[in-house]
Amino acid sequence: MEIFDLGAQLRSNSYPGRGIVLGRSADDKSAVIAYFIMGRSENSRNRIFSETEDGIRTEAFDPSKMVDPSLIIYHPVRVYEGATIVTNGDQTDTVRDGLAAGKSYIEALRTRQFEPDGPNYTPRISGIVEPNGAYELSILKSFDGDPACNKRFFFEYDAPRAGLGHFIHTYMNDGSPLPSFEGEPETVRIEGNLNEFADMVWENLNEDNKVSLYVSFIDLETGKASSVIRNKHC
Repeated sequence: MEIFDLGAQLRSNSYPGRGIVLGRSADDKSAVIAYFIMGRSENSRNRIFSETEDGIRTEAFDPSKMVDPSLIIYHPVRVYEGATIVTNGDQTDTVRDGLAAGKSYIEALRTRQFEPDGPNYTPRISGIVEPNGAYELSILKSFDGDPACNKRFFFEYDAPRAGLGHFIHTYMNDGSPLPSFEGEPETVRIEGNLNEFADMVWENLNEDNKVSLYVSFIDLETGKASSVIRNKHC
């Protein structure tokens, strides 16, 4: 198994798009969540993360410059009955509503597909962290840019290892059209405490394209979450 340095992975990719990291802290006491967004257009860059009662949402930094809120304004993180859902779109609500209706994470996401933003057809990436720290990741993507064909991949991690996590992002790199993520989520090291880990991720995201970052450490004994937000527009 190859274990990647997360900072190096981020530095080497000017545009991974939106990314999710789920894993376990180095001291084995906390579940770890990181979610970041990037942007190339003024509309995508005109965003911040703000806290809500059950997670976070994206908002326009300057509402007067918002052109089209679809696909960029949503709740990336929501907590439901101790489980934390994190996604790159409104499928956060799909999963939350599915759980409330007695469905599983996978069943809920089987009702969704990639984003309708051709020619990129941005993948929908999602994750869920259970109260015991086990987690799942998924990606819903088009088949080689074909909008008529949807592919769904689900990855389950029921015994996370201390100091390790898994990283999935929407794009392999910059391009036109943007190439969708391929393969399994990358195994990465998770080092430091909450602020140290958040600082490492933020500092290694491309300076021109990074927009916002959310990081949370969830105490596995108490269930209490400690979180930080980094916004380029403060």
